[in-house]
Amino acid sequence: MNVLLPFSILVLLLNPVDSDRVHKIHQRILTLDTHADAPITMQKPGFDVGEAHDRKTGSQIDFPRMKAGGMDAMFFAVYMAQGPRTPEGHAGAKEKALRIFDSIHQALRRHSDLAELAVTPADAYRLEKMGKRAIFIGMENGYPVGEDLSLLKTYYDLGCRYITLSHFANNAICDSATDPDGPLHNGLSEFGRKVVAEMNRLGILIDVSHVSDKTFYDVLALSKAPVIASHSNARALCDFPRNMSDAMIRDLAAKGGVIQVNFVSDYLRKPSDAHRQALNSVRMATVGRVITPELEARLEAKTDSIKRLYAHERASVADIAAHIDHIVKLAGVDHVGIGSDFDGGGGVDGLEDVSQIENLTRELLRRGYSEKDLAKIWGGNLLRVLEQARK
Repeated sequence: MNVLLPFSILVLLLNPVDSDRVHKIHQRILTLDTHADAPITMQKPGFDVGEAHDRKTGSQIDFPRMKAGGMDAMFFAVYMAQGPRTPEGHAGAKEKALRIFDSIHQALRRHSDLAELAVTPADAYRLEKMGKRAIFIGMENGYPVGEDLSLLKTYYDLGCRYITLSHFANNAICDSATDPDGPLHNGLSEFGRKVVAEMNRLGILIDVSHVSDKTFYDVLALSKAPVIASHSNARALCDFPRNMSDAMIRDLAAKGGVIQVNFVSDYLRKPSDAHRQALNSVRMATVGRVITPELEARLEAKTDSIKRLYAHERASVADIAAHIDHIVKLAGVDHVGIGSDFDGGGGVDGLEDVSQIENLTRELLRRGYSEKDLAKIWGGNLLRVLEQARK
């Protein structure tokens, strides 16, 4: 019987990489992931991030699996779906964000033998040497900032070191790439311009994942510090407004920034129209609405059903590497990194959770990347930019 293997597997079989060499290199370099939605799972009753879990529980991250996979550092995201742009909506978002910050801090206090809060590049390298996981904090969606500039300092003091300015819909700061109603501010709002200046002053990285193209260029023109895309891919390989065009990638790099490739299948390879519509129906179901536990449960069940129905369209480790290759060709190896989006939709065939990240190192070595290149991609580039933002 003839069996046809996927092209990516055939290439791997024809050009293998020594597993012992892969493991040694992976262990030597500092690995950092700029976007992990572990706090979403951490808030579920009975979940303990300090204990090892099976992927069947729906979790992709915990401290033991980080150690097993050789993941040294992660940015845990304080994620907020976009709700009503009202005083009440902003107050509720702030309250929820503070609870998420507290849940991260409590977990780190409980498991101080396994992980610690990191706020500087030096912290990451120090904790790596100690054998502990370094947990940075980012905020996905500036919605909890509301229209109160002083809250940026509040979140900074709690450990926040980047803010994704928007999510799937427009907020008080800027326009999103995917708001169904189109642009509200034509890029950054007047308040958003003040947000950019204050983030620069504090040393909070400005994250342009999810923002509209006009917002991206407004930010690039205003920011005095390099800008990051904490979890974005190349539009040329997967045409979706959420991804970045070749021009945007080059322009981000020209200002010293970094684009962190994510592991979400439908941002890596274009899904069928039916698949895209199903996904968008879930993503837009929360826009402008108050998020209740019942709504969250319904959307989680619908998401699981979509994943099962379209499993045959799932991306692979080779697709992740292809986006990295594309960005390197456009902008050079100093301007690309990793932002998995684990626990928030990330995960591909061969890279299902944080314990399997060495598989990406293997694929990149197979493609000819050097250990020096990998050290930049896996963390060095992002930490360089974080240090620059602090000055």
